[in-house]
Amino acid sequence: MIAMKVAGVERRSKILKALIDSKESITGSEFAKQFNVSRQVVVGDVALLKASDHPIIATSQGYLYVTEHAEEQLLQRKIACKHGREEAEEELNILVDHGVNVKDVIIEHPVYGEFQAMLRISNRMDVKHFIDRVRQSDASLLSELTGGIHIHTITAEKKVYLDEAENAMQKAGFLVSSEE
Repeated sequence: MIAMKVAGVERRSKILKALIDSKESITGSEFAKQFNVSRQVVVGDVALLKASDHPIIATSQGYLYVTEHAEEQLLQRKIACKHGREEAEEELNILVDHGVNVKDVIIEHPVYGEFQAMLRISNRMDVKHFIDRVRQSDASLLSELTGGIHIHTITAEKKVYLDEAENAMQKAGFLVSSEE
């Protein structure tokens, strides 16, 4: 198959179709080669697709369109975390660097009960965009309402990624200990 340059809208349409049709993740490099563009162009294309509310996640094995079937294939775990506002970026980078996706953040508010916000952060670019939005809006993180304590649902294709991410979070001092 000969790679040819494809215009942005058409390329994104083809990327979306390939992800929807695939039962396995597809790497950005595979798309870059197929469409004769840089991997960074593909990263931008996927970011635009995600911004259009397409449920695409980046895993350590590539991009995955999250259907009910794909969600069932991912393993998930909840981890209780505690840190200040200034450590949010470090926390999220530790998680995505270990191949997990940060599905959400949950807090238990003393007056209003449980709050859950979907994050769907799966790579450093997602982390950067999230942190930039927080800084630009000067918004509070949900965890600031609970003294830094919050829960993340993390997902991954393999249990070892969840284990390694949780161990790294423990080493960094971001997990709530049983003594607290």
